[in-house]
This record gives sequence, structure tokens and C-alpha cells, in this order.
Amino acid sequence: MNEKAIDYEAVFQGLPGMVALLSPELVYADANEDFQRLSGRSRAQLVGRYIFDVFPDNPNDPTATGMRDVQASMLRVVATGERDTMALQRYDVEDPTRPGEWVERYWSPVNAPVFGPDGRVALIVHRVEEVTELIRLRGRQGGDSRARVLEAELYTRARELQELNERLRQAHAREREVALALQEAMLPAGRQVGNHRAAVRYRPAVGALNVCGDWYDVVDLVGGNRIGVSVGDVVGHGLEAAGVMGQLRSALSATSRVADGPAQALDVLGRYAHVVDGAESATAVTTFVDFDAHTVTYSSAGHPPPVLVHADGRVEFLDLATDPPLDARPDPIPRPQAVTTFTSGATLALYTDGLIERRREDIDCGLTRLADALVRHRTADPESLADAVLLELLPPGGVTDDAALIIVRL
Repeated sequence: MNEKAIDYEAVFQGLPGMVALLSPELVYADANEDFQRLSGRSRAQLVGRYIFDVFPDNPNDPTATGMRDVQASMLRVVATGERDTMALQRYDVEDPTRPGEWVERYWSPVNAPVFGPDGRVALIVHRVEEVTELIRLRGRQGGDSRARVLEAELYTRARELQELNERLRQAHAREREVALALQEAMLPAGRQVGNHRAAVRYRPAVGALNVCGDWYDVVDLVGGNRIGVSVGDVVGHGLEAAGVMGQLRSALSATSRVADGPAQALDVLGRYAHVVDGAESATAVTTFVDFDAHTVTYSSAGHPPPVLVHADGRVEFLDLATDPPLDARPDPIPRPQAVTTFTSGATLALYTDGLIERRREDIDCGLTRLADALVRHRTADPESLADAVLLELLPPGGVTDDAALIIVRL
């Protein structure tokens, strides 16, 4: 059987039910035949026009909220890239043959995203099932009976649930804004460490509920030409995770300045995490870089390994001193520590798992992608290198987990 190219325009027009395509600015891009027929609007009356110029609220109904609800749903799809199923809506429509006369209509809408090559929402699929006749039929069958009362009750409950969901979304959005502001205040910007520049990047997860507790830090160490570079990850979301992140980052920053090495710093941090609510299963890795001795001493508490890209392009994963997460043991024991050497021009990269992990993919694939990107762009300055790594590793639509990255040219 010979395969033939599918005529998707014909498929779209033949779809059963009302389906329209709108731009992110809520302008009609197309509408299938059922949409045109059941809405009483021709394609010429729809395409290129703002949706609420075509279908405004009934001006004779002061309680009408259909336009506001549909707009909020569509803008939510554009902002989150996620499908949005709406509650049953009463949305009256003006009779196209009788201007000024409005017909009571009931709809069950679903809005879904279509992504463009850049990973952004390029179109909104607006699918609508009209249930006006069902509502009317049940009303006729029940008259003033219990059926009619139940119908009205169900409609009222659906509207109340939609309003409640909207309030919850707004509350989560406010919490996300506060958590992001808290993280931004506590995480240091890129800074000069000795004669070396550190580039730092933090990308929050997409979605209102996904603000996590990733953190990073760079500190000048006492004695010699040395710095400490660390990253960590707190399990959880929202303000609680951001608050725990701040406590652990500050504790490790202080401890690193007086510890004999990174293992001792993580020992102390682990004991501190044991008494911090919300620090369970938190991970961290810290490196002590000695520029005079050309060594990197490191220790990890359950965190993905730092990457050392040598000046000749050789990649070394610093994975010889890995231990369980910070609060994994009821009675902490000394953590392992390892050391490696480097020559001038090498690059050190620390990161959190949001940068490399993808669903249904082995973590080694993400580590390989990271190493390849670091090697190919190793001659770039740290800021340009950090940008290139994020561009190549993060999916176009955004990450589902926070991603932090810190790069130091050695």
C-alpha cells in the first residue's frame, strides 16, 4: 500500500464538533466547518478578528462572565503551555440575523496549546461542545421538578468550582513570585573570585507550583589563593523549599570558610540539616579550588558530579567522593573526599539535576550532553559558555524542575 501525504487542512475541516485555532493574541486563525455552522459565523467573519469582538458578553446580562472566563483560560494556556479544561459555561450569543437579540447558550470548552519551532505556544486549539439543547431538554422533561433543580444546582457548582480553581491559581502564582524573589535575594550574582570569573545561571521550573530549592554559592577561602564552589538541591516546592535552601546555603558558606576541606564542610552541614525541617534528602556538592597548587578537592552528598574540562578538552567527572544525601544517616560518619589536578585554562562546572535529567531517559544521556556542550564551547568566556550550555540542554518549552549552573574558569 502506497503511503500518501495526509491533507491536514481537510482533516481539520472534517473534525466532528466545533474546533477553532487562535493566535496567542486570541485572534482567530481558522475555524472548522462545524464551528462555522453551529456558531452562525462564516470563516470570513472569524479569521483575523479578536475572539471577543466576534463573541462579546451579553450586554443585557450584568452577571455574564463567559468572556472573562474564556479569556483567562486561553491566556493560561499561552503562559503555561498546558491544556485547560473549563467548567460548563453559559455564554449567550447574538443572533447573526437579528442584531441586538441574544440567545441563551451553554458550552463545554477545552483549550490546548500548539507549540512552534521555538518551543513557545504558537496557536491555541479551542474545542467547544455545545450542550444548550441538553440543558433545555432536561428542563422541559423536569419542568419545575427535582430534575430542573438538580440541573441548576450542577451548573452553579461547576461555576463555583471554576471560580475556586481560579483563586487557587492566583494564590499559587503569588507564592511562586514570592519564592522566586526570595531565591533571587539569597543567591549570589556572578562575581569575580580572585583573578577568575564565575558565571552563574538559575532557571526556575515552568508552572506555578514548581518553584524548588536549588542553590549555588562561591566563597573566598581563608589562606592562599583558594575559593569554594558549591551547589545543592532541596526536595520540595514553594516557599518552604526556598526557605530551607537559604538556611543550607548560608550554613555551608560559613562552614566552608573554617573547614579543613569539603568533606568536613559537608559533615557539619549534614548535622545541621538533621535539625532543619524540610532538609530531608537534600543534596549538595562542594569543591575547594586551590589556584596555587592547581588542585580541586571535592566531596558530594548525593549530588550529580561536577565536571572538570581540562584545557585540552579532556573531560573528568568528579565522582570519586560520593556519599548519601545530607540527612540520610541518623548518626553521621565522616564523608569521603577526593582531589584532582588541573592546568590553567581548565573549566569547572557544577549544576543541579534539572539541567541534565529528562523523563524516560537515563541520566548518563544528560551527563553526556553536558560534557559535549562544555567541550565544544570551552574556549568561550564563562558567561558565554553558561549561556551556550543552557541553550543546548534546556528544552524549548522550559524545565519541569529548577536548573542551576555555575562555571569557573581555572
